[in-house]
Amino acid sequence: MSDTDIPLPWLHQSEKSSQTPPPFRLPLRFAFYGRVSTEDQQDPEASRLWQRGRAEALIGPTGGTIVADYFDIGQTRALPWKRRPDAQALLAALADRNRGFDAVVVGEPQRAFYGNQFGDTFPLFVHYEVPLWVPEVGGAIDANNEAHDLILSVFGGMSKGERNRLRLRTHTAMASQTLTEGRYLGGRPPYGYRLRDLGPHPNPGRAADGKRLRGLEPDPQTAPVVVRIFTEFLRGYGTFAIAEGLTRDGISSPSAHDPRRNPHRDTRAWAKNAVRAILGNPRYTGRQVWNRQKKHETLLDITDVSLGYTTKMRWNAQDKWIISKEIVHTPLIDDETFARTQDVLRTRVRSGPAPGVKRTRNTYLLRGALQCGVCGRTMQGHWSHHQAYYRCRFPEQYALANRISHPRNVYLREAWLIRPLDDCLAKIFSPHRLDETVDLMAAAAQEDPGPTRTTNSAQQKIADCDTKLATHRAALEAGADPVLVTQWIADTQARREQAEAELRATTPQPQPQPQHGTPLSRDEIAALVRVAGSLTTAIHQADPTDKAELYKKLGIRLRYDPAQQKVLAESLLDQDLSGSRGVPVRVGRGT
Repeated sequence: MSDTDIPLPWLHQSEKSSQTPPPFRLPLRFAFYGRVSTEDQQDPEASRLWQRGRAEALIGPTGGTIVADYFDIGQTRALPWKRRPDAQALLAALADRNRGFDAVVVGEPQRAFYGNQFGDTFPLFVHYEVPLWVPEVGGAIDANNEAHDLILSVFGGMSKGERNRLRLRTHTAMASQTLTEGRYLGGRPPYGYRLRDLGPHPNPGRAADGKRLRGLEPDPQTAPVVVRIFTEFLRGYGTFAIAEGLTRDGISSPSAHDPRRNPHRDTRAWAKNAVRAILGNPRYTGRQVWNRQKKHETLLDITDVSLGYTTKMRWNAQDKWIISKEIVHTPLIDDETFARTQDVLRTRVRSGPAPGVKRTRNTYLLRGALQCGVCGRTMQGHWSHHQAYYRCRFPEQYALANRISHPRNVYLREAWLIRPLDDCLAKIFSPHRLDETVDLMAAAAQEDPGPTRTTNSAQQKIADCDTKLATHRAALEAGADPVLVTQWIADTQARREQAEAELRATTPQPQPQPQHGTPLSRDEIAALVRVAGSLTTAIHQADPTDKAELYKKLGIRLRYDPAQQKVLAESLLDQDLSGSRGVPVRVGRGT
């Protein structure tokens, strides 16, 4: 053996198997991998530096140098490597013979591997003959060394255990703070309340960083609406009738009052589900409530467990809610009113599926991609007679109040749409039409987005104040606290006077136009079109699951006009097709 050809280092030379790995020439060129989660306010740059420092200390004595960085920011350790952007890029680089590095070094295995991820990932390093170095084994991992495999498996289990312990401690602490202290634990305030400052944070460290403790107080604009909803419901009005009346009186829905709450919701009218949610929220009795929802992890693909889990928010049963023992903020309704409301709601709850009937998960190829041309809402999937349909039932869910002319049901069968859509895609991205498609998309990318809608004028503010004053007086007549309602009236009158002064003194200025990203160049668009063309070659014969994923990658967006029975189809291509994010461009076709 020459002076420069040395074998990989082992933890125990006496345990080396008869199958000796091939020698590697030093100094090696390394790719560094690390990960940081920002959920607990970690500094990504500081984390990257100390993880890379450990890696450099490991490879320094051999003269190795780091020539490539792969560092995932804001990615939970529970995500497998193939679902972390930088980790996925590193795995793809392993298959490239011109990758530019000879080995991979990890600074902290507990940041890199979670659970059994090491066992799912390391075989790729072995297959492509790329050594993986970690500080805990003093060098490269030996695929034939049981001790190495055991050590990394233990670190994966420790990583999983640490995450579970953190989650349990956090849940227990927050439950205790809610139950005994009634502390506001963050999130959006419920409709009818707003946040107020309660002084420095009780945690000295957070107080030193300027953190403040917050609580809830009645919102003068929306608290009377909550009182009205409970009052009308106990008088016999249904949720839809209440929503209809609120919309008719020009009272903003929760989504319209605070568009950031649910940007995907319709802001033109009250939804009956919004009314029901308010009626079932015990926070209006002055008590703090926590754990109404939880993060539920479900397998992303039941046929491939290695893909890991996806997290979704689900409602907990009421016996799981944590409710403070004492009243901690100003109540909008009393306990008796809330209890009577819950009794009425329970009598109106619809039953679930019939006994013995199981809900099935059906595949919708255009889930989330089809919009109703009447109201602009995303049409919902509906399975009937072994066929996939998409429907919009705006009048069943939102109050109309004579503002929107919408059919009771808008239906579209999926089978009527898929074949023309596939033919259109195959035509647009066919090889002989690539130049025409690129020109069309380049022109679309340069189009001016057009002016945006300006904010309400002073006259509209005055009209809103008048509506709120009428609502305040109605709440007073319904038996609300006179002191509280009087304060609401005073605040609303002050805003009305301010709006009148604004109307007399100034003219509203137009809103500035939003800034948009730099359009893609023609060469970049051409590259995307070539990728899209390769994806659509076998679209007609694709498996339904693969076809749904293909539509998602192509950025398919559809808008159905029931009056003309036409669908406008757009493909919002993004540079994600080629592995990196970019500015979307579009091309439209009618079918």
